[in-house]
Amino acid sequence: MHIHPSILNADYANFARELDSISTADAAHVDVMDNHFVPNLTFGLGLVESLLKVTELPLDIHLMIENPETWAPAYAEAGAASVTFHLEAAKDPISLARTLRKLGSRSAIAIKPDTPVADVVELLPEIDMLLIMTVEPGFGGQSLIQSTLAKVAQARSEIRNSGLEIALQVDGGVTEDNIGELASLGANVFVAGSAVFRNPDRNGQISKLRALAKAHAS
Repeated sequence: MHIHPSILNADYANFARELDSISTADAAHVDVMDNHFVPNLTFGLGLVESLLKVTELPLDIHLMIENPETWAPAYAEAGAASVTFHLEAAKDPISLARTLRKLGSRSAIAIKPDTPVADVVELLPEIDMLLIMTVEPGFGGQSLIQSTLAKVAQARSEIRNSGLEIALQVDGGVTEDNIGELASLGANVFVAGSAVFRNPDRNGQISKLRALAKAHAS
């Protein structure tokens, strides 16, 4: 059970300190938004390169951008541990996933709440992680969309049927109250933003979330 706090909820003026405060996390989740694919504008490659200089935490990059084929490889080249792009934005997801792996990064595909799991099944051999968005991408602090729970279970079933070792990540509205259910449905990587960064003891909260997930793991 891996906890990836989203720095979308961090203090942008003190990233080094903020990353130190989540030192027990399995990775830091970095949301890159371009104000085109989603209606928000956040971080870019320059910030990611700077973050890599001030933390030993692996960086889990989530690209919510158009034309990921153009930009995603640079994040892998910079040293990101994992690079996720959206199926809905990619023109050639197979080629892009293979490129990310060749560059030394884990390749991952994300799907929005309205995108069927069936659309990504044939791509499973090309990826290391599948991200099920449990909110509409673009903004932090949203509540989990209950209808996405069935997608988490379906995705885990498809991964098991494939016989592949693929992580199943969920992102959006993950809290103490629902992480157990998400784990019971098959998720094993959890993006938690406000659930971590609003807690004064962030490392303690990470441990609590991890323990709750482990207690309910399927």
